Amino acid sequence: MAETPTGITIDDFVKIELRVARVLSAALHPNADKLLVLQIDLGDEQRQLCAGIRGHYAPEDLVGKNIVVVANLAPRTMRGEVSQGMLLAASTPDRSSVVVLTTDRDVPPGSTVS
Repeated sequence: MAETPTGITIDDFVKIELRVARVLSAALHPNADKLLVLQIDLGDEQRQLCAGIRGHYAPEDLVGKNIVVVANLAPRTMRGEVSQGMLLAASTPDRSSVVVLTTDRDVPPGSTVS
């Protein structure tokens, strides 16, 4: 396995706001083969995310799950759909397996991850 580069400080890391979100709905992205479009509940607001996990998850398998997201990422348009954050997932080096990070117990949407 390749050596992991270092370089960010704790001050850089604390800028990232990780929160739990509940997936309200998920659909195939109309203009991208690898993306799903998720509607999520962050407790105090609902948002849309685009995630490159289409080859690994069926949309219906994500609905109701608690996922971990980067909540303070600047919005980005991905193939015509706005993504207002990023979900976290683990993957094998060759990306043949991708696993969305979830909580092992039910916690309210919007809970902070630290």
